[in-house]
Amino acid sequence: MHAMYLAQHASGLLAAEEKNPNPLLPDAAEMIVGIFAFLVVLFFLGKVLIPRIQKALEERTDAIEGGIKRAEEAQAEAQRTLEQYQTQLAEARQEAARIREEAREQGAQIIAELRDQAQAEAQRLVDQAHTQIDADRQLAFTQLRTEIGELAIELAGRIVGESLEDEARRRGTVDRFLDELEDRARAGA
Repeated sequence: MHAMYLAQHASGLLAAEEKNPNPLLPDAAEMIVGIFAFLVVLFFLGKVLIPRIQKALEERTDAIEGGIKRAEEAQAEAQRTLEQYQTQLAEARQEAARIREEAREQGAQIIAELRDQAQAEAQRLVDQAHTQIDADRQLAFTQLRTEIGELAIELAGRIVGESLEDEARRRGTVDRFLDELEDRARAGA
């Protein structure tokens, strides 16, 4: 079967060679049909396919350029947002520093007020203690004076040999005796 096909094909080639002696030049009818088919394809490409391809390419270019433009706008917006955030962050840091400084000043003021209050309370306690000491000394002095007076009267009574029981005399004698002691103490000082 192969052999038969080859024989027919070979005979068709021989017949074609006899009609056209140069194998590189096509037959004129084939050339007209080929040129007509080429012009139909060229017309179809020029009128239908190329405008569609150009339209698709333009849409694709617009989409890419629009995407790039949107990306640039988004990046610019992101940059503006970042700058606003950094500005707000800097303001917040300044506000925090101001609040810390105010707190530090208020703390120092509170400490100073507490120190003043403590000093005032300490001074009040010292004054109260001095007052109490003065009162206790006065009381002790009065008690001591009374006891010394009684002892002096008793001693004077023993020396004089008579009883100095009379209150008025005793008080006058004691006061004179104590006054003399105070005068001697002042003169010695």
